[in-house]
Amino acid sequence: MTKPIHIIGGGMAGSEAAWQIVNAGIPVIIHEMRGKVETFAHQTTDLAEMVCSNSFRSDDDESNAVGLLHWEMRAANSLIMEMGDAHALPAGSALAVDRDAFSAAVTKRLTNHPLVTIERDEITQIPSDEWGQTIIATGPLTSQSLAASILDQTDQASLAFFDAIAPIVYADSIDMSKAWMQSRYDKGDTEEERTAYLNCPMDKETYEAFIDALLASEKTEFKDWEKDTPYFDGCLPIEVMAERGRETLRFGPMKPVGLTNPHQPDVKAYAVVQLRRDNALGTLFNIVGFQTKMKYAEQARVLSMIPGLENAKFARLGGIHRNTFINSPTLLDDQMRLKSRPNIRFAGQITGVEGYVESAAMGLLAGRLAVAEAMGKPMQSPQNTTAMGALITHITGGADAKTFQPMNVNFGLFPPVDNVKGGRRNRATRYKEYTDRAKTDWTAWLQS
Repeated sequence: MTKPIHIIGGGMAGSEAAWQIVNAGIPVIIHEMRGKVETFAHQTTDLAEMVCSNSFRSDDDESNAVGLLHWEMRAANSLIMEMGDAHALPAGSALAVDRDAFSAAVTKRLTNHPLVTIERDEITQIPSDEWGQTIIATGPLTSQSLAASILDQTDQASLAFFDAIAPIVYADSIDMSKAWMQSRYDKGDTEEERTAYLNCPMDKETYEAFIDALLASEKTEFKDWEKDTPYFDGCLPIEVMAERGRETLRFGPMKPVGLTNPHQPDVKAYAVVQLRRDNALGTLFNIVGFQTKMKYAEQARVLSMIPGLENAKFARLGGIHRNTFINSPTLLDDQMRLKSRPNIRFAGQITGVEGYVESAAMGLLAGRLAVAEAMGKPMQSPQNTTAMGALITHITGGADAKTFQPMNVNFGLFPPVDNVKGGRRNRATRYKEYTDRAKTDWTAWLQS
């Protein structure tokens, strides 16, 4: 039997990497510290636990880069996408999942696989070469000991950013005489999808008072070593957005467009807070885009100013945590291997991609590249015309190492498409050209 491939970390990336490897007939050992060593963000010991949100974002594979990434992962027999689809919740054109059922299903699938061994232990340093091929997929909450070992062996300055968690509300504590169910612009193919979001409207006076309260609220105090850590722009706390301008939230997560309040159909809301279903039962809703660093008591006070949430009960309040990632353009080769230790691969969010799907995608690639190497048939990384290829190119050489920051997948990472009818002004046509080209090139890569 082929020597097992070790995977450190059982999150999105580690779980997906393991699945790709065992499906090729190679055993894996997943080392997951939760169960022995806890983090301040995780709530369970399940693999692939969703911490910040329950959304995989857009599922549109013709005009959205993350939707295209969904398509590519499904084509590659992704466990994360299979379980996401199996436990999907109504979310309009997005893919949201029942987070507990999803992670439990991923855990069950891997635990029951005969080639998977799960060891609940903390790996405190980069393993010796005796381990053979190893994938480090410890994510943004890498243990301090392992992070120190990585820094020691790579001789690189630490890079980090803050990530924030949105609050979750019990559905039966929401006042539906003020709130209503509707997806923006009634998007979705079914009535359930067209009513996937719960909306809480604000008039101008309420919005201004809410912004004042946000700005004046008590926030989490950072330790001295955290104070210079930047935020990731795709997951900014609402207070930080408010500090950038009083209208910022109204043009961000609180934009009032595409919605009609059935309680007052003739009154246009000045701002709207949206909540998205967080579990299949519909008993929990998370506040969309409302990552926050307010202290717990302040959250309860300020969020109760939202019409419909005056008496809201919270299943989980928001929070903020420090994420760690490596300077991948400097440290990794185009196979995601540590240049100084080529038996070590990195995958997932620690490499500098941002988002559940992007993290899992890098795990998928790391797993497939490791399989090819183990079988003595090294393969090229996918072309940067694909969503997978665009991401791996970004983290392993496409970004400036001096200014490297976490990145979601987006069409700005893809090479331009030539001869697009309508040029750059015709966005829908241009994006369809991107996705058509990507699907062709990804299919060819899978078959190579």
